Amino acid sequence: MATVPPDKKSNYEKLFASCIIKEAKYPEIDKITAKMIQNKGRYEAVGDRLNIPWFVIAIIHNMEASLRFDTHLHNGDPLKERTVQVPAGRPKIGNPPFTWEESAKDALVYDKLNTWTDWSIAGILYKLELYNGLGYYRQGINSPYLWSYSNHYTKGKYVQDGRYDPNAVSKQCGAAVLLRRMSEQKLITLPNGNLLEQILALGNKTLYYSGTVTNEAKELQTLLNRAGSILRVDGKAGERTSAEYFKFSGNYLKGDPRA
Repeated sequence: MATVPPDKKSNYEKLFASCIIKEAKYPEIDKITAKMIQNKGRYEAVGDRLNIPWFVIAIIHNMEASLRFDTHLHNGDPLKERTVQVPAGRPKIGNPPFTWEESAKDALVYDKLNTWTDWSIAGILYKLELYNGLGYYRQGINSPYLWSYSNHYTKGKYVQDGRYDPNAVSKQCGAAVLLRRMSEQKLITLPNGNLLEQILALGNKTLYYSGTVTNEAKELQTLLNRAGSILRVDGKAGERTSAEYFKFSGNYLKGDPRA
């Protein structure tokens, strides 16, 4: 069974937990999420049969088709014909014009979302990024397809297939930012979503010294264990606690007083 690569899993979780949406973008983003909610029934009608969360389909719909129901979910081409852009010639079965539901099912099956079972934060972000492609890893930046409109993206964009412009700036809200905002609005519940934020907040506001027992250290160790670590909850934040915290925060340095 396919899984999220461990290095990407840790990175997705860290980025999502520390994601800050640009204040000026909230009105635009909230209009998008409101429209998603209006059409939740249509997303559920497709997603429930394929075991795909409705909001994942909604986010893809926004990224690929600006939430229009007269275009293919694959890439935004008109439903009156088979797709022309990559992937071209979809759906292969049936005759145009296609309904949005027919096209959506084909797109989701084509990208194997119907066989994916990891709908954790990392699992969702991994599949969303795969939907667009992993080209930004080669450029050494966070993908704007995920992180545009947040503190995790500044510039750099593929302006067309195979052509990367390091100075181009995405003008589209990223998929991870939409996921983050929907979580903030309590429109959806994500596994361990708030937990990751608690870990970062607690670890960043308190200094820990090896051998010193504190309630804050116990709380941090407990949260880390809930996230999958195996720590002794003794209130002494030593090297093991620091190493586990590093997986989420990325700011541990050898010799840091937290060690």
